[in-house]
Amino acid sequence: MERGLLIALLTGLGGMLGWGFSEFATKKSVDRIGTISSLVWAHVFGTMILFSLLFVRLFIVHAPVIFPIALSEWSGLLFFGTLQTMVYYFAYKGFEKGEVSILSPIFASFAGVVALLSILVFGEALNIGFVPALVFIFGGVMLINIDLESLKANRIRIKAVVGLKEIIIATVLATVWTLGWDKFTGNKDWMVYTTLMFVFMTLSAFLIASMAKVNLWEVKLGAWKFLWLIAIGEIIAYLAITFGYASTTYTSVIAILSGASSLPTIILARVFLKEKMAKIQTTASLIIITGIILLSVG
Repeated sequence: MERGLLIALLTGLGGMLGWGFSEFATKKSVDRIGTISSLVWAHVFGTMILFSLLFVRLFIVHAPVIFPIALSEWSGLLFFGTLQTMVYYFAYKGFEKGEVSILSPIFASFAGVVALLSILVFGEALNIGFVPALVFIFGGVMLINIDLESLKANRIRIKAVVGLKEIIIATVLATVWTLGWDKFTGNKDWMVYTTLMFVFMTLSAFLIASMAKVNLWEVKLGAWKFLWLIAIGEIIAYLAITFGYASTTYTSVIAILSGASSLPTIILARVFLKEKMAKIQTTASLIIITGIILLSVG
């Protein structure tokens, strides 16, 4: 397998597992302290972890660390950190207001939009043999996020879908962030850029909490462990995809794979929370796994 494709495959899977783990922990945290407090504290802990990793890299491993100097680079980091926080904010707002069974597939579609734009607009060179694998994975992602029982129980009219506006905004912003971050981090120090972007995510999350007048210190004792787990999952995901974007040109592969985070989330819920998997989720899981296998042997 070509080195670039191997990196894209591994970092895409890293994004999938990291965000899947984070989403699983988020479900437990939000129930205890709410979305904004979860967002802020998870990013505070994530920033602490990232700076610890940079410290190890600089002073223990003695590996070179390249910090941005140009104002345009710092402005870009501020932009992408704030933009990603807005993705979380609008996605959380949409899911709070409306039916997850309807809104989740819409938000999950951003990975497919990223892949299409990367290939058709930005000229990503992709082996035609990879297309069926990516279609399998993306189709599985859409299926695994659909709750057929909820859909059958409701006659849905687009204009009447509560939270749709917020989810569409989050989907568009996530697409812009992913394509932009891919271009912005090319040949850059992936760990430094992830860390600094995360700092600006954290600061903008604090700003949102301040505007919403959320008391961040009202955190139940049992929530702290989940906040740390969210942070760990997020760090794994962001480091993985940033390394992938900085090292390869396979944007579509990384985006589609990392967008399949619902697969590990559902598996974790099945193992630890004893939640039953619907037939469509089992089928979708098998489709995603088949796509990953096809991609790895392609």
